[in-house]
Amino acid sequence: MERAPLLELQGVRKRFGEHEVLQGIDLEVYPGEILALLGPSGCGKTTLLRVIAGLEGPDAGRVLLAGREITLLPPERRGIGFVFQDYALFPHLTALGNVAFGLKGEDRWERARRALERVGMTLFQDRKPGELSGGQQQRVALARALAPGPRLVLLDEPFSSLDAGLRAATREEVRKVLKEAGTTALLVTHDQEEALSFADRLGVMRGGRLLQVGTPEEVYLRPKTPFVAQFLGRTNLLPGEGKGRWAETCLGPVPLAEPAFGPLLLSLRPEALKLHPPGEGPQGEVVAREFKGHDLTYRVRLLSAPEREVLVQESPAAPYRAGDRVGLTVVGEGVALEGPTPRAPVGTD
Repeated sequence: MERAPLLELQGVRKRFGEHEVLQGIDLEVYPGEILALLGPSGCGKTTLLRVIAGLEGPDAGRVLLAGREITLLPPERRGIGFVFQDYALFPHLTALGNVAFGLKGEDRWERARRALERVGMTLFQDRKPGELSGGQQQRVALARALAPGPRLVLLDEPFSSLDAGLRAATREEVRKVLKEAGTTALLVTHDQEEALSFADRLGVMRGGRLLQVGTPEEVYLRPKTPFVAQFLGRTNLLPGEGKGRWAETCLGPVPLAEPAFGPLLLSLRPEALKLHPPGEGPQGEVVAREFKGHDLTYRVRLLSAPEREVLVQESPAAPYRAGDRVGLTVVGEGVALEGPTPRAPVGTD
């Protein structure tokens, strides 16, 4: 039996003046999962989070939590936790005081201590925010969101203010805490690496629309549109002619993840190409190389089509330099992107 979603958005729209920020968002988030909404600044992802939290009212559509409509409920009656981008901690209260703030009942201090223990901050419970590092403040904010026992926690760019080294470690800690608590979470971010590594599923937004939702692997390896393909990492967008399970391109025949026929635009990731000494197959000239430690990315101009360059990802030990002639081999699959695709010709398998 299929699981029922914990959070369900149906046709959510929001307008500010003449600008429609959300254009009919449909989304389901399931119990215990972490879903990330990814997109460039201004795409509407934070507005959507605020609509879910009740901080903004939608102009149309419905918000349901565990099957109950909460579209018009005030924030305090929704049972949703919120971790803000700037953490929004009270500077005059200790870590424990911040977590206990807003809790009700005689056991509120004990519940606050348990929440701090869950995020590994017990030893710092008597410190004020100004005495804590950015990562520690982030964990206090998470403890405060988890302390009331919400069904859903919303995280608005929670790692953006941390430096790169601390960001990865804190991200891993927060994911572990959420999973151990069995908490459903919705994260918004513009950081591709963050969404890919943190989320069970992710959705890519652009211009107030939700373009694609799936597991990180599905969305990265099977993008539906050129925007999704490029936003989730570098890719080569190549015109071609679909022949079923392969396409004819400037690189020769390229295997396809799904059958396609007729004119198409395909996405081919740089890791789906490899370089070798010049000889057989497509030939090119190395234009530039970008060494990143764990890998090396080449920009190669095709000799058969000098106006076209492709990106190729190699190991850091690859020997080629700018100006070298090289051969190219396709070792992965291309993905035909959305657009009119003619039907298979009669008699084609």
